[in-house]
Amino acid sequence: MFFVAGILVVLSGLFYAAGHHELGSMGVEMCRYGGTFCDNPLYVLVGADLAAAWGAFVSIR
Repeated sequence: MFFVAGILVVLSGLFYAAGHHELGSMGVEMCRYGGTFCDNPLYVLVGADLAAAWGAFVSIR
């Protein structure tokens, strides 16, 4: 689950950069298909936080 949380953090950064037109043509394609996430990359970051919390919860012994 921590791996998924890490991927979501990276995706959140990519959506943030795409939303601010810093990725060129790749950012345009990202915002075409994931416009909501380009406008609000915090949604993906919250998902990463939830995945990390869930991973920490299920790994408690």
